[in-house]
Amino acid sequence: MTNSNHYDAIIIGTGPGGLGAAFHLIQNKPDLKILMIEKENTSTGGLRNDCKMNFSYPIGFPLDNWSKEEAEHYLEMVESILKPVLLPKKNIDIYEKRAETLGVELLNIRQSHLGTDGGLALIKELCASLEKLNVTIKLAVEAENITTGSKTIETNQGTFSYDHLIVAPGRHGFQYLQKMMHSLGIFFIDNVLDVGIRVETRMDHYPIVRDYYDPKFHFPGKVRTFCTNSNSAYVVQEKYQSQGGQPFYSVNGHAWSAEKNRQNNLVNFAMLKTIRLTEPLASGHRYGEILGLQADLLGGGKPIMQRVGDFRLSKRSKTSSFNTDLYDFAPTLKGSTPGDISLAMPSKILRAIWKSMKQLDTIIPGVLHPSTIMYYPEIKMYANKPEFLDRYFRVHDNIYMIGDGAGTSRGITGAWASGIRAAEGILKK
Repeated sequence: MTNSNHYDAIIIGTGPGGLGAAFHLIQNKPDLKILMIEKENTSTGGLRNDCKMNFSYPIGFPLDNWSKEEAEHYLEMVESILKPVLLPKKNIDIYEKRAETLGVELLNIRQSHLGTDGGLALIKELCASLEKLNVTIKLAVEAENITTGSKTIETNQGTFSYDHLIVAPGRHGFQYLQKMMHSLGIFFIDNVLDVGIRVETRMDHYPIVRDYYDPKFHFPGKVRTFCTNSNSAYVVQEKYQSQGGQPFYSVNGHAWSAEKNRQNNLVNFAMLKTIRLTEPLASGHRYGEILGLQADLLGGGKPIMQRVGDFRLSKRSKTSSFNTDLYDFAPTLKGSTPGDISLAMPSKILRAIWKSMKQLDTIIPGVLHPSTIMYYPEIKMYANKPEFLDRYFRVHDNIYMIGDGAGTSRGITGAWASGIRAAEGILKK
């Protein structure tokens, strides 16, 4: 008699990494019994939040895990499933020439954007397709303990056994993944993180978005633009919890699709500096938590926002900076605290970001208009680096770790490609 709770493959996480693995497994071996579990009540991950996809190397593909040839090979496979409608671009050469004179690089990336509402629709479509292929998807199920000897997973809804396990908890599962690696004795480092701000302004002050939806500028000093949203764009806050149980917030951005008809003619994007801790080899995750908690303290439990006009005068922003007729748009993250970012952000990071913003203003005059708002903090903690046993991201006997939380990707397409690679490792056995 067969065990109904036994599966050929169990996938923790229903984001792009998990979905990529599930599709590749079931399409290549339809008789596999596959279970996907998700701790939330709905499928989550990068597809759910704005659903901006990049289809050009190296965006989303960490160089220590992917060569150009490998990434492009897997991107073709990702495109065949997601079938993206690529966004048009124009006048790129104008911006490229301006950037080159400053030692700044503008990457020419193939992109698709569905918006938060479009992403939700895509997730439903993908999950429905998997269920038609007899993949079981269980929501509100959290994996609490993994026993490698018996190959079992204890969850809040019972115990399941597996032949192969793929762990893909996403960027928000960073801390969860660390706990799992500690319990399984998997060596890892997490010495890299991104720290920065989210910039919000009028589209008239950043008109490049009319020509190139999500322009990727790379500045000297390891600073870059990231995750640009426009036309129906909003800044949001995401709640995190430190290892000590203390809550803090990081800002982010998203946009609705054109069909949603929520146009506000605003644009937001992140300016991030990559920090690599070397001597001593400290935890980037812990450092990010400390920065987040410090900002939370100074913001009274909320993110801090400051107008560029106030920042340039070395003045903190006050409520009046956002309530008068002096400026022509209000912040979309209305719950933020007016304040002084320079009190919360380490000076070395702030100097690098401000220098890059001035270069960006030279390339696209107007982005540093006095009305422009800077929100802090935006912290990306996705650089767990497990010790992989092979190119398929295997970390233990029949256990694979993939996606942003495991450091194999930085975005939807890279995570999906990671899932395919892990699935290939399983299919070879």
